[in-house]
Amino acid sequence: MHYRVQCGADAALGNYVLGPNASVAMNLFCVGLSHHTANVETRERFGGHSETDCILRRAGCAEALLLATCNRVEVYAASGKRVSTDEVARCLARNIVDQPHEYALPFYRYEGARCAQHLFRVASGLDSMVVGETEILGQTKKAYESARTSGAAGPYLHRLFQRAFRVAKQVRTHTEITRGSVSVGSVAVDLAQKIFGKLSVCKVLVLGAGETSERTARALVSRGASDLRVSNRSTDRAHELARLVGGRAIPFDEWPEQCCEIDILITSTSSEAPLLTPENLAPTLRDRIDRPLFIIDIAVPRDVDPSVNKLEGVYLYDIDSLQSVAEQSLALRRQQIAAAEAIIAEHVADFVDSISRGLNRVSRITEHPSASGNSLRSSEL
Repeated sequence: MHYRVQCGADAALGNYVLGPNASVAMNLFCVGLSHHTANVETRERFGGHSETDCILRRAGCAEALLLATCNRVEVYAASGKRVSTDEVARCLARNIVDQPHEYALPFYRYEGARCAQHLFRVASGLDSMVVGETEILGQTKKAYESARTSGAAGPYLHRLFQRAFRVAKQVRTHTEITRGSVSVGSVAVDLAQKIFGKLSVCKVLVLGAGETSERTARALVSRGASDLRVSNRSTDRAHELARLVGGRAIPFDEWPEQCCEIDILITSTSSEAPLLTPENLAPTLRDRIDRPLFIIDIAVPRDVDPSVNKLEGVYLYDIDSLQSVAEQSLALRRQQIAAAEAIIAEHVADFVDSISRGLNRVSRITEHPSASGNSLRSSEL
C-alpha cells in the first residue's frame, strides 16, 4: 500500500497523506479532552464504547486510534474527508444518545505538525497531570498495539506512533524529567502521607489490581505502609499483587466490610458504575467511632459516588483533587521541561522533513512512470 503527502492547510507538514487512490487525500488529526480542558465529571462521560470503531469508520476515518486514560481521551486519525469535532465527540460518548454539542467546548483539535507535536509531548509525559510520569508511555503503546491488531491503525499512524515512542525514550534518557513523583498513584500516596503523616500506622485498602493500582501499592510500601490489603474482581490478580507488595488479598465481595477497619481506601477499577455509594457505605460508618475515612478515587469513570463526601467522617478526593499535589512535584522538574521540548521540536522537524522527502520521491515517480518497482517501494510510509 503506497501513500504520499499533499500540501494542505499546514504547508509545513502538508497535513495530507494520499492513499492507494492518489485522488483521495487523508488529513492527519487528533481530537480529545484532558485534565487541562475538562473536569473528571466531563471526562467520565467519554472513553468510547463498543460501537466507537465502527462509528469512526462510518464518519470517514481511514485510520483511527483511541487513547483513553484516567486523565485524557483522544482519537488520532487519518481521514479522506474532514471529520468534525462533534462527530468524534459522538463516537467517544459512553452514552451513545448524548448530544456532542453539549460537550464540544472542552475538546481540542490538532492537525498536521501540531498533531505530531502533541502526541510526542503526551508520550513523553510532558502533557500529563504528573509531568514526567511514565505510565502514559505504556498506555500509549497498548492503545497503538490494540489499533494495529484490529486493523484500525494503518501505515500512517504506524509511522507517527513509532516516532512518538522514539521521542519518549530519548526524552527520558537525556533529561531528568522523571524526578520526583512520577505516576498518578504516587501522587495519591503523597496526598495520603500529607493527611496522616506516618503511613506505617495506617490500614490501607487498594481496590483494583491493574497497572495503576500496582504502582500505587508499591508507592505505599515505599512510604512505610505495612498493613496493606488488596481487592480485585480477579482473585488470582489480587493474590498476585498482594504477594508482590507484602500485603493480603481480600475477596472482592468482602471489600465493603473492610471499611469498618481501614483508614485509607484508594480505588482504581474499571467499573462503569460507582462501587461505593452513600447507601452501601452509611451502615459501615456506624461501626466507626470518631475515626475518619479517607478515600482517594483515581478511577475514571469514578468508583465512588461524589455524594459520599457528604457523609460525616468521610473525606473524598478524586483524580482532580490530586492536581495541587502534582503541581508541587512539578517544581522539581520544571528546568527539565525546556530540554525535553527541544528534543520534541527536533523530532517534529525531522518527521516533517521525512514526509516531505516522501512527497518528492512520489512526485518523481509520477513524472516518470517507468521508474523501477524499487523506487516505488521507497515511497511507502
